Amino acid sequence: MSGPGAAADTGPGTPGTAGAPGSSRGGLLDPRELGHTASPGTGMPDRGLRDPAHSAARPGPGAPGGGGGTGGAGRRRRRRRGDPNAVVPEAEFTSYYGRPVVKPSPWTVDIPIYLFLGGVAGSSALLAEGGARTGRPALRRAGRFSSIGAVVASGYFLVHDLGRPSRFYNMLRIAKPTSPMSVGTWLLTAFSLPAGAAMASEALQMLPGGLTDRIPRLVVRLVHGVAGPAGLAAAVIAPFVATYTAVLLSDTATPAWAEAKRELPAVFAASAIAAGSGLALVTVPLAESGPVRVLAVAGAAVELGAQIPMRASMGISAETLHQGSAGRWHRASEWLTAGGAVLAVVSRRSRFVSALAGIALLGGSMATRLAVFDAGQASAKDPRYTVVPQRERADARAAAARAAPAAPA
Repeated sequence: MSGPGAAADTGPGTPGTAGAPGSSRGGLLDPRELGHTASPGTGMPDRGLRDPAHSAARPGPGAPGGGGGTGGAGRRRRRRRGDPNAVVPEAEFTSYYGRPVVKPSPWTVDIPIYLFLGGVAGSSALLAEGGARTGRPALRRAGRFSSIGAVVASGYFLVHDLGRPSRFYNMLRIAKPTSPMSVGTWLLTAFSLPAGAAMASEALQMLPGGLTDRIPRLVVRLVHGVAGPAGLAAAVIAPFVATYTAVLLSDTATPAWAEAKRELPAVFAASAIAAGSGLALVTVPLAESGPVRVLAVAGAAVELGAQIPMRASMGISAETLHQGSAGRWHRASEWLTAGGAVLAVVSRRSRFVSALAGIALLGGSMATRLAVFDAGQASAKDPRYTVVPQRERADARAAAARAAPAAPA
């Protein structure tokens, strides 16, 4: 017979009943059989669901870092992000209703063509003025015709993307210095007028004598007289025309463009020099193309070199330059630009090789614009390229705040 208050022995029973194997208390199952550990002083199982060896290693109430609550239950360790044993799973970068965090720009392929032609127009005007100052009439003529042709074509693609010409005219009604689009519209207009005047002088010189005689001499003298100052004015505005498009892209919230805001103007400027020099290699005879080859090689080298820090500044969004259509355009731009520079070096005695070098440089510059454009669109569609940099900046600010010395009271 058992003592008073003891439960009757029913033999091998079910777990949780009197007489269950290993029961340390009548009617209760020892929590260690379930892998639990009893909290000190309570006899109740710990909710941590840990094995006894793991639980014994946890600091007690009086140990450094131990829990201070009643019963001495240890403080639960914080799980680090990326821990495979973490209770909370890794967050997936999704958005409400499947929409991106940043809305991609509504621009079409007209815009990268517009960016490319703006660079060609600006660099061609610089080369034309250089030809005028160094006594190279063929370079001057080709540069002036190329600059006005490129700026007119770029205006067409811009208006085509806008949808109606009136939208371009409406942007000329006001000048807003804080808007890259407004500034760009005025730059194109201010550049087109002197570039057109300089080109008009070249066109008059190419007319047959019979047609020139029908034009009043005063008009002919006026056109030739303003050609020099007009070409110089166009050359002064040309660097802004070639590079403002980089500011136009980086001023948006598109992750890939915004992260590359420091290096993108340099990339576009060098790419514009390479493209303008490439066009001159196609249109200018070898006798006057010596300085053009030097500029072509320099522009290609700076373009390829500036892309290295640009990709580093882009952070995680630089992945878009190696994926999809942007990746294909980016690889094509590198090969065409490098190949064009090599051909420009060895083309001193061959007009055919010189033309091949120019075509390769033009193709590389166009591919650069397409790669940057497609990379920006891809980064806007994936919320990961928006959320991860935001978290990194927030963590950096929090770390800086913790590291900063406390202000005196």
